Amino acid sequence: MIKLTNEVVRLFLLLSCALALICAQGCRGEGADVAPSRTGGGARAERDGMVFIEGGTFRMGADDEMPDEAPAHEVRVESFWMDAREVTVGEFAKFVEATGYKTDAERFGWSGVFDKETGDWVRVDGADWRHPEGPGSTAGTEEPVCQVSWRDASEYARWAGKRLPTEAEWEYAARGGLAGTRYAWGDELRPGGRPVANWWQGEFPARDTGEDGFKGRAPVGSFKANGYGLYDVAGNVWEWCADWYAGDYYAASPRENPAGPRAGEERVIRGGSWMCAENFCSNYRVAARSHATPDTGLDNLGFRCARDVEESRRKAEGSRQ
Repeated sequence: MIKLTNEVVRLFLLLSCALALICAQGCRGEGADVAPSRTGGGARAERDGMVFIEGGTFRMGADDEMPDEAPAHEVRVESFWMDAREVTVGEFAKFVEATGYKTDAERFGWSGVFDKETGDWVRVDGADWRHPEGPGSTAGTEEPVCQVSWRDASEYARWAGKRLPTEAEWEYAARGGLAGTRYAWGDELRPGGRPVANWWQGEFPARDTGEDGFKGRAPVGSFKANGYGLYDVAGNVWEWCADWYAGDYYAASPRENPAGPRAGEERVIRGGSWMCAENFCSNYRVAARSHATPDTGLDNLGFRCARDVEESRRKAEGSRQ
């Protein structure tokens, strides 16, 4: 039998504590690679308000809805990171404060606002991201920023070390692991008889009952996240994607990491908004597509960002230096 001296026991305890600390840091992801190999089993990697989306193959689009959603086709995307929430007014304010950036709406002096009284879109002088419905309005810091153009969203993303998601990435992430369902949460619009996203209840545009708790934009994260931990991928505000839009793009889309047409006049927007209603449009469906000119600003149009895995790794390594 080996006799353990006090010095040997003390050394053994010190080594045990060091190993336990290393293990704990590794389990928490401190100092570890920011691209985990898998997210299954209920585990989900999150960093800086972003969720890791493990790449894979899915069926994009729909054959029985709008013409530009067809044909449904198989697509593969690489792993990436996605903002868990839409970019907020407060987050956009930090960007403006740091850079002095002027949005397109601010430079134009006006933007588009939906008039709930008339049910029409109108040009409103002084409408911008701080005043979404015009000079007399204000936007809460936790609301999704709106009245931002594609260029505005792209500049924010670049400043944040991110980018806009491709349309394929957006739909893959919005599906949250559910294959072929109509909505981000399944095939039933009102599971349990209640709305689970911010869309228009009632007859659009005459009457909004606010059954979901909101008449207009809701603070980000007001509803349950999808299977990948993403909030508000249905309703609230439309979200800019990186791609140019073409109604017939799906017929020629590549299978691997499609990024849209090489050129165009309008950019893709996804997810629907608080204005989508059962009697008017159902663009809160996960396959639904729409489009807008890159300089468009509206009070129901915002964005969220994505980030490449390699970029996340470089950012994490830089923060440790």
